[in-house]
Amino acid sequence: MEISFVVILITIFHGLVYAMLLYLVASGLTLVFGMMGVLNLAHAFFYMLGAYIGYSILLHTGNFWVALIMAPIVVGAVGVLVERYLLRYLHPFGHIYELLLTIGLQLVILEGVKWYWGTEPLMASPPPILQASISILGAPYPVYRLFILFFSVVLILVLSWVMFKTRLGMVVRAAVDNPDMVSALGVNTPLVFAGVFGLGTALAALAGVIAAPLLGIAPGMADAIGFDAFVVVVTGGLGSLLGAIVAALLIGELQAFGVMFFPRFCLVLMFIVMAVVLSIRPQGLFGDRE
Repeated sequence: MEISFVVILITIFHGLVYAMLLYLVASGLTLVFGMMGVLNLAHAFFYMLGAYIGYSILLHTGNFWVALIMAPIVVGAVGVLVERYLLRYLHPFGHIYELLLTIGLQLVILEGVKWYWGTEPLMASPPPILQASISILGAPYPVYRLFILFFSVVLILVLSWVMFKTRLGMVVRAAVDNPDMVSALGVNTPLVFAGVFGLGTALAALAGVIAAPLLGIAPGMADAIGFDAFVVVVTGGLGSLLGAIVAALLIGELQAFGVMFFPRFCLVLMFIVMAVVLSIRPQGLFGDRE
């Protein structure tokens, strides 16, 4: 089968767009693990919750940009409450209790979504300015996909600047390496932990709002992206933002080209890549924890 250069280029763009969505979800997950040592199995369900809350805000205001701002704030606040009143009390007892709690959160969020919004798929519309298409070498390409790509890249740059060029980022990175020493220096590490957990859930919700016009909204959307985000985090290395970027790009392009060339084995290919990486580096591409 002859594949034209234009088709290859469009497929690369598709892979990049999905990779950016994956990174927005996976970055919050790996950030929380890197700093707090908590593998939050409910993380993808905050992504789903962000999509549904964004849909309701869009429905009532008619403004996509308001939904894009407000939904992550609401879900981020929920994340702060979860860390403050649930995870903080279970953390001293070990990871098993944290995993059980986050599994329970999955069920609570899922059933709450079904009860309030129902089980029928919903569709959010992008703003009118992003509903057009542009020509890429003669082939039409949706402007909204390019918006996702551009917006995600800007967000990655901002997040990197905050983490590596600001005092706040210095405190966060220091708390990752040695939380006891940071506490001894007078930093309120519980407050920092709550803020990081809230930021992680807010990033997941942001990805949900952005993904809604592209992928649709349904109770199964958390499972759909949750597996891919888990593969990204494990392949890139638990706790590594750089690893999450590289792994998201790898998995995103693999998904895009796998659907084109090997549709029956697309999901298998993703796990094969993860298995190969972990067989060579058990801690992932850039991780420092096994």
